[in-house]
Amino acid sequence: MQFLLKTLTRVPLPLLYTWSAVVYFVAFRLLRWRRDRAELDIANAFPGKSTEERRDILRRSYRNLADTLFEAFWGYGAGADALRRRVTIENPELVTACVDAKQSVILLAAHFGNWEWLSLATGAHFGITIDVVYQPQRVEAVDRFLREARARFGSRFVPRKDFIFDLLSRAGQPRVYALIADQTPKGKDPRQWTRFLEQDTAFFVGAGKIARFLDAKVLYVTMRRLRRGYYSVRLAPLAEPPYDEGADQVVVERYARMLEHDIRENPADWLWLQKKWKYAKPAPKGAAGA
Repeated sequence: MQFLLKTLTRVPLPLLYTWSAVVYFVAFRLLRWRRDRAELDIANAFPGKSTEERRDILRRSYRNLADTLFEAFWGYGAGADALRRRVTIENPELVTACVDAKQSVILLAAHFGNWEWLSLATGAHFGITIDVVYQPQRVEAVDRFLREARARFGSRFVPRKDFIFDLLSRAGQPRVYALIADQTPKGKDPRQWTRFLEQDTAFFVGAGKIARFLDAKVLYVTMRRLRRGYYSVRLAPLAEPPYDEGADQVVVERYARMLEHDIRENPADWLWLQKKWKYAKPAPKGAAGA
């Protein structure tokens, strides 16, 4: 398994794009992989768009996802200079100023653009250790390959279940943490509900608590697809100390609004296949007897 995965990292990007087209055709046209769910979510998110506009978003989102998959393999084998040429960071000083001041930073990103290149490129650009919170893969060989490939430029991948222990054990050290914060909370995970793309939507809570604990600055990460294989990253302040008791809710709400803006601007660049709305918002207590 690892031999095959490592072989893919040595294939030239133009050839990988050829395979991307094949995967898109099979997933979208033949298997219709998760198409019904994605179609429904896009329709709910953009009720004002025509049927053809929504179909175009759906088609392009599948194409972009196929490209992201094969770009990721290329990125796992690419050099730092090659990644810096393909992913530019418009305002890196927001991070470097915090690092120079020995202040911790929390980067909140999303499944938008090419999140795999984002992790690699930030390591290549900043030359510092970035602790990325992630969900391990079920297949150990795949998980080991991804950890090693993603960490080539200094990023350090912390399993989600170990994050609190890691956070506490390094509390006295300035850190840069990165979280992909648009995933759906699972089971009994704490969550915050907000209106997002015309729907009641659950988001993870905790970034504000982490920021308060570390006295850290929180930055939102926007990644724009300039053209095929080229991206631009811009950072925007979400919150900074001093914090009060409501910091967690404020961070989640600001994150949701900024992500919503990005998705409305470029809807096909978001990962519509992640089942963001698989849970319904619970009814208020006592509503059943009203």
